[in-house]
This record gives sequence, structure tokens and C-alpha cells, in this order.
Amino acid sequence: MKKETTVRIAFTGVLMAMNIALSSFGVPVPGGHLYLCDIVICLAALLLNPLEAFVACGVGSFLGDLIFYPAPMFVSLVTHGIQGVVISLIAQKTLKKHPLSAQIIAVTIGAIIMVVGYTLGKIYVYSTKEYAIIKLPYEIAQAAIGAIVGLLLYHKAGIGKLFRKYVK
Repeated sequence: MKKETTVRIAFTGVLMAMNIALSSFGVPVPGGHLYLCDIVICLAALLLNPLEAFVACGVGSFLGDLIFYPAPMFVSLVTHGIQGVVISLIAQKTLKKHPLSAQIIAVTIGAIIMVVGYTLGKIYVYSTKEYAIIKLPYEIAQAAIGAIVGLLLYHKAGIGKLFRKYVK
């Protein structure tokens, strides 16, 4: 039992570090950047239990923002934390006979949480709804890319199978 706990903590830390690393740079788009950290967020939430998902997704995003761009760090903590917990709960606790369907539903709801959370967060942080509306297409694209690539990594790259074999 102790070895399993140590491995899970270490794996959660690795996913959190990957989240922080992908928060450090983005793909330039008109008016800003498109960040790829949502890929790790979706993957981590599919792999981990809800508490571990909150740490890897929410705390990882918070630390990434704290280091690289602190203005939205609390928005990231709440939004990505809730996103990770919800994806983990839906993917692991519903539709047990149809796990792929549960995971697709989970990352879709997680993407909606991310888009809504960041849109509301930007209105609060930057005190303007116009800025948030301008950024909305990029938030949607970032969420969609994260959901799709996270699922592909889990299934097609075999990360989910490896995780179940060595960590669970």
C-alpha cells in the first residue's frame, strides 16, 4: 500500500510539473497566446482520482501562473481545479460499461467549465467583459485542443493503459 501511495504522489507531481511547464509558453495568436496546458489537465484528470486531479490541474495551473503570469492565478486555481475534479469524477464514476463515452462526456463538460470559468475570471481580473468576449474563441479552441489531444494521449498513445498497469 505504501509503495502505491508513493508512486501516485510522484505521478501527480510529474503531471503537475508538466502543467506548469506548458503554462510557461503558448502558441501566438492574434491578441495573445493559446496555451497547451489543457492537454495535460485533461490527461491528468482522466488518470487521477479527484483529489490528485485537483492538485495536478488546479494547483499546477496556479503555480504556473504565479511563476509566469500572476494576474489570473486564482482564476486558474479555481477553474482548472474544478475542471480536473469534474472530469475525474465523471470519467471514473459514471458509465462504467462505456468508459470511452464517460471520458468524452467528462472532457466536454470540463471544456465548458474551462471556457466559462476563464471568461468570467477575465471579466473580474481585467474589469471588462469586452476583453473576455474577444478572448472567447481562443478559450474555446484551447479547451477543444486540450480535450481532444488529452483523449488521444490517453487512448491512442496508450498512456491510460500504462497508468493502469504500473500505477493503479
